[in-house]
Amino acid sequence: MEPQEKLPVAMFTGVDGDIFLRDIYPQRQPAVLRGVDLGPCLQKWTAEYLGQQGGDRDVKIHVSTVPQMDFLKKNFVYKTLPFHEFVKRASETKHSLFFLTDAPADLRKQFPSLAEDFRIPALFEAERFFSSVLRISSCGLQLWTHYDVMDNLLAQVTGRKRVVLYSPQDALHLYLSGDKSEVLDIDSPDLERFPDFVKAQRYECVLEPGDILFIPALWFHNTLALQFGVGVNVFWRHLAAESYDKKDLYGNKDPVAAARALQALERALHMLDELPASYRDFYGRRMVQRVQQRTFSPHDTDHTSKDHP
Repeated sequence: MEPQEKLPVAMFTGVDGDIFLRDIYPQRQPAVLRGVDLGPCLQKWTAEYLGQQGGDRDVKIHVSTVPQMDFLKKNFVYKTLPFHEFVKRASETKHSLFFLTDAPADLRKQFPSLAEDFRIPALFEAERFFSSVLRISSCGLQLWTHYDVMDNLLAQVTGRKRVVLYSPQDALHLYLSGDKSEVLDIDSPDLERFPDFVKAQRYECVLEPGDILFIPALWFHNTLALQFGVGVNVFWRHLAAESYDKKDLYGNKDPVAAARALQALERALHMLDELPASYRDFYGRRMVQRVQQRTFSPHDTDHTSKDHP
């Protein structure tokens, strides 16, 4: 099979809250927003300034000897460093280690002085806000493909970043383990292990400083830092608040109804284990058919069975 076709992510300029909510948000498609006011962070957030503002505050980080971080195989370690030391090492041009912040807390609570520099775009209802998360990564670091359960604005403040995205409708081609894809190297995938991966439609963009990428909930994304970069993820609730787990502090648990359904599926599969293999195969196929009939929309069914050129 030929490599995945790369489609560009749509780009919009001059977007305000009204335009976003009327023309972009309802489409549930990724979009690059250029020219949205992010505040003085665009001028102020140098490595030196960040180090001064963060000071000796300890931060938990991921450290890896290879650029492609793999959450499933844990090819990195968790360490704690003073913030200024972390920024210094992450921003080094020549480095043998790769660094990524592990900071799920709200930027406003963790680094209030930095939060004053960053203006959260007014593109959603304030009461739906969940968190704003500071993201700092070494040049060359690539983050595993995963999805989030909330809508997300990835604001790129400094540095350039490549982002590859896949539709939720391509989930069957991404070899999922929980919310993450087992395909680590999306540019040169092992097609003997992951032959259907080429069927997934690849969307791609490169974020410049000041760009914002709207990532709708459930869209898979993989990021590659082309330079030392600083960004902020702004998450907000797409669904009603009661749809999410109230104990989910980090916003990465599936909606309550989905989590219950997945648990019920596991119980059903264990029940089938009591049957001979040929019966498990037959009733498994009936279950798949039933799921498709109840949950797949017609265009979803067409999409997941389509071989992309």
